[in-house]
Amino acid sequence: MILARREILQLAAAAVAAPSLTRLAWALDYPTRPIRLIIGYTPGGSADIVARLLGERLSQRLGQPIVIENRPGAGTTIATEAVARSLPDGYTLLWTSSADEINATLYQKLNFDFVRDIAPVASIEMLPLVMEVNSSFPAKTVPEFIAYAKANPGRINFASGGVGSSQHVAGELFKFMTGVDLVHVPYRGVALGITDLLGGQVQVAFSPIPSSITFIRDGKLRALAVTSATRVAALPDIPTIAEFVPGYEATASDGIGAPAGTPADIISRLNGEINAALNDPAIRARLQDLGGVPTPMTPSEFGKFIVDNTEKWAKVVRFAHMQAE
Repeated sequence: MILARREILQLAAAAVAAPSLTRLAWALDYPTRPIRLIIGYTPGGSADIVARLLGERLSQRLGQPIVIENRPGAGTTIATEAVARSLPDGYTLLWTSSADEINATLYQKLNFDFVRDIAPVASIEMLPLVMEVNSSFPAKTVPEFIAYAKANPGRINFASGGVGSSQHVAGELFKFMTGVDLVHVPYRGVALGITDLLGGQVQVAFSPIPSSITFIRDGKLRALAVTSATRVAALPDIPTIAEFVPGYEATASDGIGAPAGTPADIISRLNGEINAALNDPAIRARLQDLGGVPTPMTPSEFGKFIVDNTEKWAKVVRFAHMQAE
């Protein structure tokens, strides 16, 4: 009877320890097969380009292919849910973006909690936007724009790439912090908004720098300021909005996450290899050419960044009464 009881206890202990031992084995051998990196955007976009660039370098460092899998739709929530439901073994990763932070409040019902269900692995880059107007617009500086907008409430339209996009929340944050009354005009993509900005149908936009820099350099659009906390190498003479509106910052961001419960050793390995790739001069130069600012962080630093930004954008989403389309 005593022996039987011991056997039962041993079996119970083994059952409890089995998941931990399995995850330890994953971490020790990792990686032994291809890794999927799921992206909530279509092929050919900026996120896809950067993911493939980084994936190629990461494949070389890890000795296993990084397979890019595009799953666009529902504001990136399809991709995020797929990863949240995946096995936490390090072989399914998510390309995270500021859309995930915004979606946490923008969508009333999601089948996952981004902060709870996605473990932060590594930050990739920040993507400053540029506040720009048509070259014929009367304001040449941010203070002049604010003064003009307050003198003409509700008569200035600002374009974005869609409801809840980084361009939308950047504009709403500007409204929130300055008290100006701008009318949001959402488009199905940034390019369409810029086309109408060039044509004068809308008067201002907070656009990704790569989408606008050619028009700015050609004098067809006037850059008033960038949305980052510091000036940007691609537009060194353009001030930040924060120089006139203290505390303003609205940068898009990219990173990599994994299903919650992924072993810490695997996350640490991935973080180290990704940060090493980001510190490669060739990779840094290419990201900067694409308008990004490489921002390597530890997993805990990236986790705090995600939480802070999720709370920040929640306030803006509520202020603007945004709802997912």
